[in-house]
Amino acid sequence: MADRKGGGGSAAIVTGAGSGIGRATGALLLSRGWQVAFVDRDAKGLEEIAAQNAGNARVLVRTLDVTDEPAVVALVADIAAAFGRLDGVVNSAGIAADKHVFDTSAELFRRVLDVIVVGTFLVGREAARHMAKSGGGAIVNVASVSGLRGSKGRSAYGASKGAVINLTQVMANDLAPHGIRVNAVAPGPVETPMVKSLHTAADRALYARHTPMRRYADPNEIASVIHFLLDESQSSFVTGEIVAVDGGYRGAGIIVDPA
Repeated sequence: MADRKGGGGSAAIVTGAGSGIGRATGALLLSRGWQVAFVDRDAKGLEEIAAQNAGNARVLVRTLDVTDEPAVVALVADIAAAFGRLDGVVNSAGIAADKHVFDTSAELFRRVLDVIVVGTFLVGREAARHMAKSGGGAIVNVASVSGLRGSKGRSAYGASKGAVINLTQVMANDLAPHGIRVNAVAPGPVETPMVKSLHTAADRALYARHTPMRRYADPNEIASVIHFLLDESQSSFVTGEIVAVDGGYRGAGIIVDPA
């Protein structure tokens, strides 16, 4: 059985790795000795990563539409072959959607579900096939507090993240006999390009009032929890869990406005 204690040549695929949480996670894993495949639909988002790691055999940079099943099957197989192993997957690919339910078209709703739910399922399923052959591994899905509690403007996004949460638990049950752990992180507001493009000043003020820690997370703070869940030496008996990394947002009751 391969050593999956993090570093030491362990190999991971990170989707949505062109920016935000995915990029921060890939960089952290790389710094801890992992081989990392940075995967994203947007080639422009990967250009800087490729340039920074030119000649580094521990880095692969690949474009992928996670909703394209044949492309997912082929790419996961290619990455597993290139690295000679596959120990971890981080499903961070996502799509922004913040619209009132009246303004959410069926087309948008389906698109959000396709990227976030179907994409997470396809990459996780194909990675698990390879992990099962070598004795196991770990999958971490990026969900959201929007999948744990209701919010406004999140009919498509919230439903998709709720589905990812349930999918995580089902996959954990199905894959445990194969030595594969499946967990999810549920971030609150994070300083990512996607969030910055969506959240207005009023949105930020609302989150500040309802988050005990009174701030947004840095992507690296989410990445560190993802690393913990991937690392067999730290989380070997953790599976089927949804870890909220939200500054206390989900558990907050009455919050006194700051003076």
